[in-house]
Parts: sequence; C-alpha cells; structure tokens
Amino acid sequence: MKKIIIVACVAKKQTEPTRAAEMYTSTWFIKTRRLVDATGEPWFILSAKYGLLKPRQMIAPYDQSLNSMSQAERREWALIVRRQMEKSLPEAPQVVVLAGKRYRENLMPYLLMRFSSVTVPMQGLSIGRQLNWLSNTHVL
Repeated sequence: MKKIIIVACVAKKQTEPTRAAEMYTSTWFIKTRRLVDATGEPWFILSAKYGLLKPRQMIAPYDQSLNSMSQAERREWALIVRRQMEKSLPEAPQVVVLAGKRYRENLMPYLLMRFSSVTVPMQGLSIGRQLNWLSNTHVL
C-alpha cells in the first residue's frame, strides 16, 4: 500500500440507507469515487455526521454540513475524526486528501504528523475546476 485517500462527503445524497460509497450522488463525488476506485488503494469518506467512514459502511441519509457548524463544533468534529483515524487508517507513507478547506482545517496538523507525505491536489480550485481536474486526471 502506497497511499490512503480521504474524500469529503457532499450534500446530494440517496434517500434510503445504503453503503457510504453509494450514499453521495453529486457529479463531484461520482467522479472522485471513480478516480479513487481506480487506484486500488484504501479510501475513506469524511462525513459531517458520522466522521470517518469506510466505503462499505452502511449509513442513513442525513442533512448536516461542516459549513453550518461553528468553529468550536468543527474542532470537536475533527477530534472525533482524529480518534477514528487512529483506529481505522492503515499505515502508509502518503495520504491524499480530496476535501475542501472546512474538512481539512483541523485535521491537517494530525495528517502532517502521521504521514510522510500529505497531498491536497485540488487545493484552491473552484468546483468547476475541480470537476475538470477530476475528468482529466487518471492517476492519483
């Protein structure tokens, strides 16, 4: 295993309980999932409600976003996610983070401490440019 990939959840979701990898239905998430599945590397989803999810984990739909949380609530969420990461993330030299600033802001210090290499390939790109990047990138 060369890397672990972490992907943010999105607002557009299925209406019935399903596996986490199938819950999110936006174009961004579908393109991202296609890209990460092609790597064969382990990947996880950052959920505003559930924290760190394994793709095959069963979850119910929800309406929660880090964007509606206060800074203190986001810090608390990140502490919960960090504990989940300590238990669930396998050892690897690299982590690739496909998530927006709100999802990364309180997790980056931990990721930078834990992994030799942390990359955020779409950092600073608008959603349109992210979709373009996802459409034209074939390896992570």
